[in-house]
Amino acid sequence: MKIVIIGGTGHIGTYLIPRLIMKGHEVICVSRNKRQPYNITPIWKLVKQISIDRVITEQEGIFASKIKELNADVIIDLICFTPKSAAMIVEALTGAVEHFIHCGSMWVHGHSSEVPTHESQERRPFGEYGINKANIESYLLSMSRLKGFPCTILHPGHITGPGWLPIGPTGNLNPETFIKLAKGEEIILPNLGMETLHHVHADDVAQAFVNAIENRQNAIGESFHVVSEQAITLRGLANAVAKSFGQVAKLSFLPWEAWKKTVPERDAELTWDHIAHSPNGSIAKARRLLNYNPKYSSLEAVQESIKFYFEKESITI
Repeated sequence: MKIVIIGGTGHIGTYLIPRLIMKGHEVICVSRNKRQPYNITPIWKLVKQISIDRVITEQEGIFASKIKELNADVIIDLICFTPKSAAMIVEALTGAVEHFIHCGSMWVHGHSSEVPTHESQERRPFGEYGINKANIESYLLSMSRLKGFPCTILHPGHITGPGWLPIGPTGNLNPETFIKLAKGEEIILPNLGMETLHHVHADDVAQAFVNAIENRQNAIGESFHVVSEQAITLRGLANAVAKSFGQVAKLSFLPWEAWKKTVPERDAELTWDHIAHSPNGSIAKARRLLNYNPKYSSLEAVQESIKFYFEKESITI
């Protein structure tokens, strides 16, 4: 099939595009060409690259028509962040594409309630990103029901893998947390460290997109969680990371209001977003309907990412 991937040079596309090429598909990658994939292999020579700035062309009202002109069988949108963008795509592509797959987010659920969270549970999103992603999902599924728009929504957790840092035990991206754990130094966690993170390796996310294409009849009109098999607590992650370096984690704890004053403002903002959501998603539906079977546990995905980062930055312990 001819498959167009919008935003294909980032985390997911780095793994997704080679998977699709290996299966014999014709792949067109649409991006701004502002960066290269995290892992360039010879297979990327088989990918047709098209440079389109989505922000500018959406303002001009021509982005969706440019995508339609590519005459794809399947379109995968990895960078749709507003309901307005989604509506423009649906209006242009209705009746013109066999399968449209949108990359959502576990943030559509808002605060965790009954866990593991299932796709059918009531949504209570908060924050601009989560609210927008939830509204996009609602809109796409309504278009599927009302107009037969052939959409699927995949909701990844905290995507990680070689090339970028994972969300760490303090709920943010500060690499010092991992360095301290590797050296056996103390780290301070917010509250009791019992909030959860739900990582997923980018290659497992790529697997889910491929499986959605190959299980089209089960996938259309549905949304799915794409995470590792189990979420992990902040303290659980801290203990496991320290152990992987032959250390015992030295942990202390502070209530949130006191803890946030000990870190830079941006770190505190990221931490709050993660501990307030505390995602913990079920993959039972994706297993049943898409044959999704993540290769990596949360810890394995994090460890691979840390190893790459330490080697790249020449950090020795």
